[in-house]
Amino acid sequence: MCAPTRLHKRLRHRAALALGVLLVALSATGCTDPTAGPSLQPSSGAPVMTASPEQPAEKSISLSATGDIIMGNAPHRLPAGGGKGFFDSVEKTLAADMVMGNLEEPLTVDTGTGKCGANSTRCFQFRAPPEYAAHLRNAGFDLLNQANNHGYDYGPEGYENTQKALEHYNLAHTGAPDQITVVEVEGVKVAVAGFSSYAWSNSLLDITEARQVITKAASMADLVVVQVHMGAEGADKTRVRPGTELFLGENRGDPVRFSKAMIDAGADLIVGHGPHVLRGMEFYKGRLIAYSLGNFAGGGNALSNTGRFGWGGVLKVSLKPDGSWAGGSFVSTYMNSAGKPTIDRDDRGLGLVRQLARSDFPTTGARFDDTGEISPPKGGQ
Repeated sequence: MCAPTRLHKRLRHRAALALGVLLVALSATGCTDPTAGPSLQPSSGAPVMTASPEQPAEKSISLSATGDIIMGNAPHRLPAGGGKGFFDSVEKTLAADMVMGNLEEPLTVDTGTGKCGANSTRCFQFRAPPEYAAHLRNAGFDLLNQANNHGYDYGPEGYENTQKALEHYNLAHTGAPDQITVVEVEGVKVAVAGFSSYAWSNSLLDITEARQVITKAASMADLVVVQVHMGAEGADKTRVRPGTELFLGENRGDPVRFSKAMIDAGADLIVGHGPHVLRGMEFYKGRLIAYSLGNFAGGGNALSNTGRFGWGGVLKVSLKPDGSWAGGSFVSTYMNSAGKPTIDRDDRGLGLVRQLARSDFPTTGARFDDTGEISPPKGGQ
């Protein structure tokens, strides 16, 4: 007998809810079990309304996510003190049942295979010492995405060294081709798959193949999260429009088409990054798409913190085991002069994301209140 799919489980869940509503309605009209004993009547003769036992509220789990993370660039552009306390300002904000980030650099020794040659121009390569994985663990991270344009900065050896470093500190990773990482969170199985336009990850360019990855993920877990490095880079790339985006001649995917196709295939949350700036968020079929969470950390000034490049944030989402929305929030951050993520009391990122969500997605855009709480649009998806 085949194991029930996530879809079958969700249909059973909805049927159970409908049955509960029916039983309450029958009880209210007096259509109760005829074999039950007579209920007590008050002196007025009015029937006693016997309340049905309340169904326990379905639990939800919280997931938090960030955009691009670079802790430094070895050997000469590393943070002071060996990076100790690098995430102190944001540690409490990150806290969730499961914390995810996009690791935009290998954690490795110099493998001798850096992608930038001596005469390279407009070439950027990054790496941090393997022991910097401890800073991620201490900050509360549970899973890091490697599907991005810097995952192979130091070749396959650097990529594998990163995985070993993360595993040494009990951190999960995702992003390799056909890799689906399943983490159990408070009794709920969460599958995470990473996508980019590069050969060392699941491809966001082949949507048919990407659908197959997500369909498989949906059969393995209750919830499915997509981490995706997509879209062109630049201070002027905050807008989301339909169509393929190019950067320096590279196809960086069609963010709208890809994201919605993944939700159609079974994804419950899309976490985007790549443009190095924040982008808007929208709901599609009740699922949130965050098109870019911007720059979160750029230790050693590896990433520009000029203007909008310096803004990022922590996205926190609560989902029920069937994938339905249970709440969310966005907290603004910025990279300080040392590239460390810092809470932004001026809420510049929140102001930008709220503006972009309304302008780019008038009917489907996520709504944000002044505290950063997220809600679906009224009457929209």
